[in-house]
Amino acid sequence: MYISELGRRANASPKAIRLYESLGLLGQVGRKGTYRIYSEQNVYQVQLIRQVQALGFRLADMGPLLLSGKGVPDWGQLVALLEARRVALRVEVARLQQLDSKLGEVCAEIGVCLTAPVPPMLADCIDKPLDSAPRDKLHTS
Repeated sequence: MYISELGRRANASPKAIRLYESLGLLGQVGRKGTYRIYSEQNVYQVQLIRQVQALGFRLADMGPLLLSGKGVPDWGQLVALLEARRVALRVEVARLQQLDSKLGEVCAEIGVCLTAPVPPMLADCIDKPLDSAPRDKLHTS
């Protein structure tokens, strides 16, 4: 099949498919004259690549796992990498939940303070100074 058919079936642009090929993720692609000829296996490879990208992985990180020397993904290493990502996500979720809780506390303190007859200074409304938290924990980006 030609690149347009592969793109349609795998929901990928020709530009993306050429990139995957240039990175060696599709293995050896046959040619008929100047046209690339893709196989059914390439449809599955492109679909897997797109799934991996949708999960937030970079091709540079995943490339060697997607096409091992046998021409198929290294499923064992792929699962290990996915599990490691899940652990990292759980840690990040816990950090974000703590940040959300702190933001809720600060909003509640400010809300109480805003009911005062005289508008106070922000520092008067918050029990703990905002700079008591490490700076890298206050910013999410």
